Amino acid sequence: MAIHFDLTLIVTMLISLLAGGFVGVFIYSSLLRSKKQAANQIIEQAKKQAEKIRRDSHYKLKSELQQKRNAFLKEIRQKEEKASRLENENIRREKALRREENQLKIKEARLENKEKKINELEQLLYEKHKKVDFLIEEQNKRLEKIANLTIEEAKHELMKNLENQAKLEAVQLVKDIKEEAKEKAQREAKEIIAQAIENLAYEFTMESTLATVELPSERFKGMIIGREGRNIRAFEEATGVKVIVDDTPELIVLSGYDPVAREIARLAMEYLIKGKTINVNTIQQMVNRATKEVNRSIQKAAEETLRELKITNVHPKMREALGRLKYRYSYGQNMLQHSKEVAYIAGSMAAELGFNVNLARRAGLFHDIGKAVSNNSEGSHVTLGLELAEACREHEIVKNAILAHHEEAEPIHPISVLVTAADKISGSRPGARRDTLEAYTKRITKLEEIGNSFEGVAKTYAISAGREIRVIVEPDKITDEQAMVLSTDIASKIRETMEFPGQIKVCVIRQTIISKYTDDFEDNMSFDH
Repeated sequence: MAIHFDLTLIVTMLISLLAGGFVGVFIYSSLLRSKKQAANQIIEQAKKQAEKIRRDSHYKLKSELQQKRNAFLKEIRQKEEKASRLENENIRREKALRREENQLKIKEARLENKEKKINELEQLLYEKHKKVDFLIEEQNKRLEKIANLTIEEAKHELMKNLENQAKLEAVQLVKDIKEEAKEKAQREAKEIIAQAIENLAYEFTMESTLATVELPSERFKGMIIGREGRNIRAFEEATGVKVIVDDTPELIVLSGYDPVAREIARLAMEYLIKGKTINVNTIQQMVNRATKEVNRSIQKAAEETLRELKITNVHPKMREALGRLKYRYSYGQNMLQHSKEVAYIAGSMAAELGFNVNLARRAGLFHDIGKAVSNNSEGSHVTLGLELAEACREHEIVKNAILAHHEEAEPIHPISVLVTAADKISGSRPGARRDTLEAYTKRITKLEEIGNSFEGVAKTYAISAGREIRVIVEPDKITDEQAMVLSTDIASKIRETMEFPGQIKVCVIRQTIISKYTDDFEDNMSFDH
């Protein structure tokens, strides 16, 4: 019985142990499953949180980059504006000095001519004066010898002598009056030009063959290109302007030499982006719409200019060409504003000198009209402008001003001379024209190469933004007389081989410098004590 009880107890314990083990395993499995589920939930939440953090960081980074980019662009613009102001100020000062120098040169040339004539007159007067003095002396001797003259005869002889003396004094008085009139005319001429200039202060922008269009997002680049480049080819064929799609974010570039076509392409691209539908049909529609808009702008610009200058009876072709000058630049100077400025200056000078003001303004406004058609035609803008003026039956003085302002014909009227002067004033005044960096560098290099090409030149420096070159010569090879000839030869070669606005001053410097040091002098001296 005892043994049986023990076996039963043992079996019961074993069963209990087994049951407990199974329960433990079951509980452990349940806990393990719940922990795995919790871990999976944590991992899922962590993934979502990480994705959110990544999105927030990407958005924050993009915002910061955009802010930095805007700040950088703003800083660049501020620096460019500051540099432009400084450059304009320097150019203004240089132009003022150059204008005064030109006026002095003109005055000197006129004075030389008049001095030459005055010298000739003085020589003639001197000879006549000698002859008159001799006659007076002879008459006085005769009067001294003749003691039996009547009172009337003596009076007659005295009157003749006084008459001759009065003539000499009158000649001197005429000379003084001429000198005074010459100085007064020069002062008035300077005042007339100054008054004509000071009423004008147009701003000019840099000439460019590129236009940029901002995109709302990068996906528009693909829409602009189209499948297999179909859209971009259609756009380029419709506008004649090349579309450049590069890595620059949210920006495309339009490149073309025709400013009107480039403006049409820019407007058409903006219309397409706003419409968000880009295909071959919409491209042609938007190009047609942009063309009409630009044509309206051209017509409006022409009408406003003619109304502002009070010019009437203008042929429709001349009106269209005038409006197209709104999109034309030369050396960074807007041609429509330049033409208006020349018209105002020429009109102001004509008013002061008593010429036809309206005709002077008309000639000044149309003097560069050929530049409106020179992009699409062969020939210089002077030739094209003359052809257009003849086709539109413009006034003979207007046609002559077109030719004369580039010295392709002699002026037939003072108004043509005024237009030429006004054109030079407008083109060379401070801030009117600029060169691109590449063109500026080439011009400076070319000027120095021309100066160094002459024998006896040691070094050539181009200064004042290429408006002046200083040529330093070797004094043992070039004399003072040869230096004068050298300056003329260099100026002639520059004029023949280069194109440049305004004028360039050639300054030849010849000097001999001998130096000694005080130490050398003391070493060679001996003193007695």
